[in-house]
Amino acid sequence: MSEESKRREALIYHAKPTPGKIKVVPTKKYATQRDLSLAYSPGVAEPCLEIEKDKNNAYKYTAKGNLVAVISNGTAVLGLGNIGPEASKPVMEGKGLLFKIFADIDVFDIEVDTEDVDKFIETVKNIAPTFGGINLEDIKAPGAFEIERRLKEELDIPVMHDDQHGTAIISAAALINALELTGRKIEEAKIVISGAGAAAISCSRLYQAFGAKRENMVMLDSKGVIRDDRENLSSEKAEFATHRKIDTLEEAMVDSDVFIGLSMANVLSPEMLLSMANDPIVFAMANPDPEIKYDLAIKTRKDVIMATGRSDHPNQVNNVLGFPFIFRGALDVRATKINEEMKMAAVEALARLAKEPVPEQVNIAYGETKLTFGKEYIIPKPFDPRLIVEVPPAVAKAAMESGVAKEPITDWEEYQDKLRERLGSDNKMVRLLLNRAKLDPKRVVFAEADQLPVLKAAQIAYEEGIAIPILLGRKEAIQALMAEIEFDAEDILIIDPKTEEENERKDRYAKVYWEQRKRRGVTYYSAQRLMRERNYFAAMMVNEGDADALITGYSRSYPTVVKPMLELIGMADGVRRVATTNMMMTKRGPLFLSDTSINIDPDTKTLTKIAQMTSQVVKMFGLTPVMAMTSYSNFGSSSDPRASKVRDAVAYLHRYYPDMIVDGELQTDFALNADMLKDKFPFSKLVDRKVNTLIFPTLDSANITYKLLKELNEADSIGPIMMGMRKPVHILQFGASVDEIVNMTAIAVVDAQQKEKQEKEKQSL
Repeated sequence: MSEESKRREALIYHAKPTPGKIKVVPTKKYATQRDLSLAYSPGVAEPCLEIEKDKNNAYKYTAKGNLVAVISNGTAVLGLGNIGPEASKPVMEGKGLLFKIFADIDVFDIEVDTEDVDKFIETVKNIAPTFGGINLEDIKAPGAFEIERRLKEELDIPVMHDDQHGTAIISAAALINALELTGRKIEEAKIVISGAGAAAISCSRLYQAFGAKRENMVMLDSKGVIRDDRENLSSEKAEFATHRKIDTLEEAMVDSDVFIGLSMANVLSPEMLLSMANDPIVFAMANPDPEIKYDLAIKTRKDVIMATGRSDHPNQVNNVLGFPFIFRGALDVRATKINEEMKMAAVEALARLAKEPVPEQVNIAYGETKLTFGKEYIIPKPFDPRLIVEVPPAVAKAAMESGVAKEPITDWEEYQDKLRERLGSDNKMVRLLLNRAKLDPKRVVFAEADQLPVLKAAQIAYEEGIAIPILLGRKEAIQALMAEIEFDAEDILIIDPKTEEENERKDRYAKVYWEQRKRRGVTYYSAQRLMRERNYFAAMMVNEGDADALITGYSRSYPTVVKPMLELIGMADGVRRVATTNMMMTKRGPLFLSDTSINIDPDTKTLTKIAQMTSQVVKMFGLTPVMAMTSYSNFGSSSDPRASKVRDAVAYLHRYYPDMIVDGELQTDFALNADMLKDKFPFSKLVDRKVNTLIFPTLDSANITYKLLKELNEADSIGPIMMGMRKPVHILQFGASVDEIVNMTAIAVVDAQQKEKQEKEKQSL
């Protein structure tokens, strides 16, 4: 994609369909006049009077306790510098988005039009009653130090400048673990810090809090080593000035143990790296290009422990590991500030978490057989679902122990349960899916590439590294559309099965197909004719190894597309009926629904197989399947065959697959409402478990349910995911959106990865 195309896509993302990235939504009922009279006049007077009596009641009756202000004056934005308050607003909205999706914290972004420190502080103090916490962002030094210091002193709510402390907290956790791996003590480590901005100063101070010695630290700015004989040093730089008579990074690096990079790209040379002590620790955190490239560092020193700010290498120092969870813990005990004890608790929690067994969901997301504590895993991954149940409690406990918590937590198990519930409001599964596909992209043939949405999805898959597209359709039409959307990729294969230039391949495919089906009424001539059809041609590409997976169905009805797939691809060993499942991204978390597209009225045996196949798909996403077999009846309340077939399927699964967490027949509300289920049916295997999979008795019930969820609740859908096919073939719903096609492409890639892995395992036996 050209730079201009990237620019335009970014602008469209922020402008359409609604400008910006965050919005305010009601949390109370508002359907009736009674609701409105409670929400506003006259009912609203009652909480107002209670808050007037005691300001702390604002936490009880308003959103204050879960509301953070992200505040900036736009003087030090990302890599853009001093661009002003209005121009900084997209960044502040983005920070608000991260707060919400990682820790379920609501945010108002506030852009303040002043560079005057006193005026900025006054503005923040004046609006502080609205908020439960203040996140300062993108404010230039040295003013940022003064602003944060004074606001922390003068306000009674948590205040943190994430640019200073976020990187410090995450890198400190990584440093503690890296030092442990190399057998060093932090008190003895010789540390070089390249950079002297807010983040570098905060990192150095936090390392000192954990025991690093100031005399063992050398800090550099754009002028070189910060020495104590240099004139006109700011108080922050003077704090870390060295007495050593050295001037350059090259000199500072000799025999050093640790390099902390918070400066600019490529300032650390291989020669400097070689001059470091044994088992050097290098955190090259400049973004997007680090102080030394990861591959170059690893090639130069086999014994190096390396971290960067990038997601495409191990050990990403990413602030999102910190600020959402630190504020979560601070808000939940109504802390009056974020102090050193709380930051250190976050560091220790992150360091500790990296040493614990990693959930399968995280291993799957990062394509690892088993992530374990070591050189390439010294800090948790951003997708790790344990972050929200480990870091906030640690921060909250530190707030309580240091005396800044106004609402101490007494039941920690209940608190962690509430934190887990907050994960349900997020679309992490989509990010996990895309990330996993990127780890090993496969060749995906798009059978309808001359349809604009399909081609756009192929472009996104290509540019994001999700898949290697093969485009089927009219070549001239595809090339014209590619030019229109600026899909610049000369290495993309475009095939029109109807052209003469594909005759050799068509004849080869036709011969294979004819050999397979010549005793089923297929002539060689009819096989040749069928190979002109895209779906037959595409299926044969996958069969013959010319592609790894197939996406089709955008412009044709589902049944007409399924037929050639079953004829050419066929079912996997041991499967007598294929089926589909849809993963719905709901407010309560991912919910799998089966069978949404194939089996109209499945019998008992088919229902058991659908449940088994769906279970495997759920596991593919790193989740433990908790399955309800649904019906209009509950546990034998009806003897009708439509209910009894579900009951018989459950009985079969209980008998032959006792380890499966499945029960029924069960009405959907009981399946999804844990309290109702426990009250009425305490014997159920689903009691005290969160159901994440629903198996429906008929196609109409499953299909209607998933489309209702999609349209009425605006739940994102990934599917229909084909189950039981011999090869990775996935059929879109008619008229699927670009995002849905991209997600299905990722599914196809992950499916291909799985099948490739299974084939290798078979061959090794």
